[in-house]
Amino acid sequence: MFDSLQDRLQSAFKNLRGKGRLSEADIDATAREIRLALLEADVAVPVVRDFVARVKERSLGAEVSGALNPAQQVVKIVNEELVGILGGETRRIRFAKNPPTVIMLAGLQGAGKTTFAGKLAHWLKEQGNSPLLVACDLQRPNAVNQLQVVGERAGVKVYAPEAGNGQGDPVAVARQGIEEARRTLHDVVLIDTAGRLAIDAELMQQARDIRDAVDPDEVLFVIDAMIGQDAVQTAEAFAEGVDFTGVVLSKLDGDARGGAALSVRQVTGRPIMFASTGEKVTDLELFHPDRMASRILDMGDMLTLIEQAEKVYDADQAQKDMERLTGGQFTLHDFLKQMEAISKMGSMSKLMGMLPGMGQFKEQLANFDEREVDKIKAIILSMTPQERDNPKMIDGSRRARISKGSGTQVSDVNQLVERFFEARKMMQQMAKGGGMPGMPGMPGAPGIGGGKRAGAKQKPQQKKGKRGSGNPAKRAAEAKNAGQKQAGGADAFGLGGGQDFELPKELKDLL
Repeated sequence: MFDSLQDRLQSAFKNLRGKGRLSEADIDATAREIRLALLEADVAVPVVRDFVARVKERSLGAEVSGALNPAQQVVKIVNEELVGILGGETRRIRFAKNPPTVIMLAGLQGAGKTTFAGKLAHWLKEQGNSPLLVACDLQRPNAVNQLQVVGERAGVKVYAPEAGNGQGDPVAVARQGIEEARRTLHDVVLIDTAGRLAIDAELMQQARDIRDAVDPDEVLFVIDAMIGQDAVQTAEAFAEGVDFTGVVLSKLDGDARGGAALSVRQVTGRPIMFASTGEKVTDLELFHPDRMASRILDMGDMLTLIEQAEKVYDADQAQKDMERLTGGQFTLHDFLKQMEAISKMGSMSKLMGMLPGMGQFKEQLANFDEREVDKIKAIILSMTPQERDNPKMIDGSRRARISKGSGTQVSDVNQLVERFFEARKMMQQMAKGGGMPGMPGMPGAPGIGGGKRAGAKQKPQQKKGKRGSGNPAKRAAEAKNAGQKQAGGADAFGLGGGQDFELPKELKDLL
């Protein structure tokens, strides 16, 4: 969502790099670029004006003029101010001292309230709570049925005594839902209320009546992050009409410019608490202002990436996998388990986007075909258990059978097997502290930048303490064999000859 804003900010900072001292003109030019970037991202004009003024004031102060790297100091200031307008600190749900905790959801129709209700219920369930969904949207056709479907996906119970479709009293259903939660020992109640296509008096009055009747501990305003400047007007109307306690940004994975996220918190004074980023019940994130600011500035979001990894990876199993890897026992079966675990974390393009500096690879990430991962899984699943445990036994006939069973080409199977051997050898070398093959200046590197051309004969490097044979004929034969090994041209992985990285004998036989 923040791609265009990210690009404009990076362009503004690029002009500052390499300067040992920043003049007032440099800072004015940068402030102008930041202003244009925010306005193009649909950030509210008052928010832009205040933000740029604070950045400019701090940039002209002593913290930049006395810095060893003024450009980095300006980026630091922009990052801190972004964190400020996004809320400063992470705001979590306030639970009631005496259960059940009542959470009411409000917002316009189409903003994603019902979908968010299921996501939040699933999230609370993972936290060890026992949520109950209450269907109080009795106006929109099939809204009750939709909540029941969402609740089933989330694995939580839905209280829906009325069929809806314009019939029933939502205030009475809300009261009954809380009583049902007490009776069935649910400790959290999520009330899904009705929305309208636009702000109107009837919508606000119904929301106020439900709030007065149940006295919720939290009122979460769900807003579509793609509506741009209208976000400010809508948020102000709900803040006045319902007095919500927190904001939920839905559809944050869309292609809009993202100004709502930077405007709502500053205009209403209410914190952003959750970010909804997809259709799955797991596509929900606790909103961290510092992490979102880091993403906008292309600094990555390693903490979120680590947290997602911790959810799907077992520490003991990870240790066992490492021991198998360093012991040369890592198989395609282990590789399949790793891929399935990564798939649970989300799409590959989304995960890669959390790494620092990946903003320059937006096009490649956008064009990444997630079906490639499914193809790899299909190939591995088409192998027998023996073939997964011992990929060296996969000969030509087996590869033809595997390709037919997985609906792929033989070349796809060849490529997977070759890359597996390459990756396993590389990871073994890294795990043992030998460095990464192919990286200049690292142990085990193939001599990039200073190595000889591929295919050139080189003098074989002998291990320390090893001596040649005293027999001249035998010594000549050894030299000849060594020369043949070095003159093989580029290997199957494209690393070239004349290097320390050598294919396993079994793989050479297959090739």
